[in-house]
Amino acid sequence: MARVRYVGPEAVTVPELGLERIVQPDEVVEVPDERFEGYVCQPTNWEAVEEPKAPSTKKTAAKSAPQKTED
Repeated sequence: MARVRYVGPEAVTVPELGLERIVQPDEVVEVPDERFEGYVCQPTNWEAVEEPKAPSTKKTAAKSAPQKTED
């Protein structure tokens, strides 16, 4: 699990963290690794504390093989 800090101005309810879970300003919470980017992409509300331990499972475009050129 990754960890993020809530930096917003007032308490918020975060259903993803548990039914009726209220997060207070400056509180550090654990979030699922696969959802970490969904929090830290909102820098006015969340900041990274501990990144996911496992590498991201984002899909990337496959690199194409170099093109052969005829001499």
